[in-house]
Amino acid sequence: MPRTVDGQITMEKTPSYFVTNDAPQRIHSMAKDTKLIVVVRNPVTRAISDYTQTLSKKPEIPTFEVLAFKNRTLGLIDASWSALRIGIYALHLESWMQYFPLSQMLFVSGEHLISNPAEELAKVQEFLGLRRIITDKHFHFNKTKGFPCLKKPEDTGAPRCLGKSKGRIHPKIDPDVIRRLRKFYKPFNAMFYQMTGEDFQWEKEELEG
Repeated sequence: MPRTVDGQITMEKTPSYFVTNDAPQRIHSMAKDTKLIVVVRNPVTRAISDYTQTLSKKPEIPTFEVLAFKNRTLGLIDASWSALRIGIYALHLESWMQYFPLSQMLFVSGEHLISNPAEELAKVQEFLGLRRIITDKHFHFNKTKGFPCLKKPEDTGAPRCLGKSKGRIHPKIDPDVIRRLRKFYKPFNAMFYQMTGEDFQWEKEELEG
């Protein structure tokens, strides 16, 4: 990690930190005042997105429905499958709370980051003690991708959008599997809401969907 001088903030990211068992202790021993930003989304959608990403690289893998169950007849979800295990946010957060207080953590809604990126980034800027510079003027929604693109207000050129690996069309998943996964995650989501003090309303989103 590079040295940070006055007036600078050093940032580093990877999706695997949050779910790596020894990451909390190692980061705490390096810099216990580190601020942590965690982007979360509906765990069912997250799992399907994860599978879609893997499928693009390994088209020969089994279907999502096959991988999601230890025994589909009995309804036994395979929580050891990484695509599903990552979405048990309460389990992972428990490890982090052994080393870091909630005051050093910010949980960003992945859904809101897409639908209202300026509002979510306003929270990030405030959390980091930065002057709010990024606003809704810096975003343009790409209807084809389904994601916002970045732009400079004074720039007349094309906005910078996400690459080919983002915004892929998800495969159609058996509705019964979706229903079972929602039921599986529901108690873990409730625990996560209680631990963070934030209701991400994933259940409401599912009902509306």
